[in-house]
Amino acid sequence: MAALLDDLIAEVIALEVRLRACTLRLDARTDAEALHDLRVATRRLRSLLRPFRGLPVADVLGEAAAEVARRSGPLRDLEVLNLELSRHGLERLAAGRERALQQGYRQLLEGPELPRLFQVLDAWPQLMRISQREGLLKGMEKAIGKALAKTRKRLMEALRDPAHDRHRLRLLIKRLRYGQEVYPDFIDLPPKTRRLLLGAQAALGKWHDRYQWLARAAQEPDLQPRVRAWQVALHASEVRADRVLEKLQRRLG
Repeated sequence: MAALLDDLIAEVIALEVRLRACTLRLDARTDAEALHDLRVATRRLRSLLRPFRGLPVADVLGEAAAEVARRSGPLRDLEVLNLELSRHGLERLAAGRERALQQGYRQLLEGPELPRLFQVLDAWPQLMRISQREGLLKGMEKAIGKALAKTRKRLMEALRDPAHDRHRLRLLIKRLRYGQEVYPDFIDLPPKTRRLLLGAQAALGKWHDRYQWLARAAQEPDLQPRVRAWQVALHASEVRADRVLEKLQRRLG
């Protein structure tokens, strides 16, 4: 258990470094991927913590990371929408949203969520060592294996459901994929299965984008010129996603 705890703490420290770097990149506007990379690091952190839900030291960090994810999610959706509008020569529509996006970046950087996350991250290694000394981390290996098996079971059940919810499938695929990445020794997923998980996540991501854009268009009339194209693309992405999901179901089943 001691070696596993050392590895876990080392991974969390590495993620803290990555998160701080992403925050600096976002603040300086050095590149277009800073927010995306911040969200990926946050998601990886939450995947590390998921097997330890119920343990106070894990829950407090998990909730701090979840708050950052909730705050940054709409900003990422807006980033992707702006890229779509610019690709189709609709810079006029993107311009106003770009101003809102820049304001959102500033609110995220100046808000309480990121400082709270970094505050907890700074204290977390010591808190985990204290939890270990108090005997609160017994059965870590079992907890990790159980959590990953549960996620895999839920995904298989969702894939078998004829009326599957694509939103839920997307979430479960992310959980299994990131869980396998952070704990590769605790779940046996062959390379082909991992590639299918990645492909399914990408296909559902495209579907999700178009679904979100159409939902926004219902509230934002200036997006109407793109509605027909998005409707066609939504249907095509559903077909592509379902094909990958069928392959993934056979692979996991």
